[in-house]
Amino acid sequence: MDTVFRFLYEFLSQFFGSIFTICISIVQGLKQMFDYKAYLRILDFYKDDFKGPEWLFVGLVIICLLIIILGIVFLIFFFIRKYIRFRKTLVEQEELLNEVAKLNDEVSSLVKEKEDILAMKVSHLGLKPNEADTEEIENKSEENVNADGIRFAKLNEVDLAYANYTIKNYNNNFSLEELVELFRNFAASQLRLYYKTEMIRIFISALASTKLIILQGISGTGKTSLAYAWGKFLKHDSCIASVQPSWRDRTELFGYFNEFTKKFNETEVLKAIYEAGYTDDVYTVILDEMNIARVEYYFAEMLSILEMPNKDEWVVELVSSSWPNDPIKLIDGKLKISPNTWYIGTINNDDSTFMVTDKVYDRAMPIDINDKGEAFEPIDTPAQDINYSYLDRLFSDAMQQNQMSEEILQKIEEMDNYVIKHFRIAFGNRIVAHMKKFVPVYVACGGEEVSGVDYFIARKILRKFEQLNVSYIRDEIDGFVEFLDQTFGQGKMKECEEYLLRLKKLT
Repeated sequence: MDTVFRFLYEFLSQFFGSIFTICISIVQGLKQMFDYKAYLRILDFYKDDFKGPEWLFVGLVIICLLIIILGIVFLIFFFIRKYIRFRKTLVEQEELLNEVAKLNDEVSSLVKEKEDILAMKVSHLGLKPNEADTEEIENKSEENVNADGIRFAKLNEVDLAYANYTIKNYNNNFSLEELVELFRNFAASQLRLYYKTEMIRIFISALASTKLIILQGISGTGKTSLAYAWGKFLKHDSCIASVQPSWRDRTELFGYFNEFTKKFNETEVLKAIYEAGYTDDVYTVILDEMNIARVEYYFAEMLSILEMPNKDEWVVELVSSSWPNDPIKLIDGKLKISPNTWYIGTINNDDSTFMVTDKVYDRAMPIDINDKGEAFEPIDTPAQDINYSYLDRLFSDAMQQNQMSEEILQKIEEMDNYVIKHFRIAFGNRIVAHMKKFVPVYVACGGEEVSGVDYFIARKILRKFEQLNVSYIRDEIDGFVEFLDQTFGQGKMKECEEYLLRLKKLT
């Protein structure tokens, strides 16, 4: 047993002895550093050998040494002071939390006391508490249906819910390319919805270029699911408006004022738009089966509003006058449409639906979803808190940093002239301006410039060929495909060429 104790002593002495030696060395080092007598002895030993210029150098060395020593002392003082302030802050926070807990207990006690007093008053009148509530409701129902002057019940609820709300800064720091992967992995890991990276890249780029996205394609490919997943990803469930064949005007979207009840029949879409005005978060409204009624009828006003370059002019009039108890953000009966809301419509092209007109397509970004995504092993990704202001800044920076090259713009102009000459179709300044937003963001999301141009032209410009008599332009299609290969590069305009060949097969 003595051998074991001797081993432990020597073994542990090696470790703790080293610590002791380090501490002794630090103390001796500090003592030696501030031993001014040693400095004076050295100076006294060499002073007789110094001449005039050398004394100047010695003085400079002494000054530098004093500055270093004072700097070390200052740093030690600074860290000690900072530690003391940090400890003081923790103590104050603990005291504040204790005070808040104490106040909460007092409030609970007062509420209980108030309830006891009310119960005593009710029992004094010979009623039970629930009977008193019932009588009050019955009396109120006999009064005027809108005696309280509240005609926007849902919007007033939003005002109450956000009465003490302050806009939150989520300190986002992702890039657009990272956002693509975050959303793709979230959809796969949390919702079992699988999308190709290219599809998410196009979707994000579409959000940057317009407030109205149209997801189109055959049924069952996940059009509504994509918009639904986007809302889940942002921690704000998308507001789904199921379009009905009877929709004829904007009242289907926002609601209407009932002259009989003197109340405004609000829709969930209106509530979502109003709520978005309180926050810096991203909101989504889904117009499911949007072309089951004529889009240009019920969405006409919104199309005009969202095209205005000045967002301060994004205002819709809900009622002609204001009431005292109207919602806070409803000024003179007018509501400002918040820019942090996107509108995503899904369409199926069949006999039961209406054709979407150029007026709508020109102001929107159509995305074709005709293929089901292949399953992959995703990275487990939770939903994200994203500031609209940060996302909007990412879009603006991408448009500034990845501006379309003069070479590609020249090629697009040549294509425009070719299309005008051979097909009598022009796409105008609005579509070019739209492209200058879509393509730079597409590049920032990890795509190539020519691929972004290819997809945009196929969906926004060549779509107009469907208005023509395909049998008359059939012979021109091969020449156009050859022109695209010569101008943009062999096989670079894959989406355009596939669309043109598919169109040719229809004849």
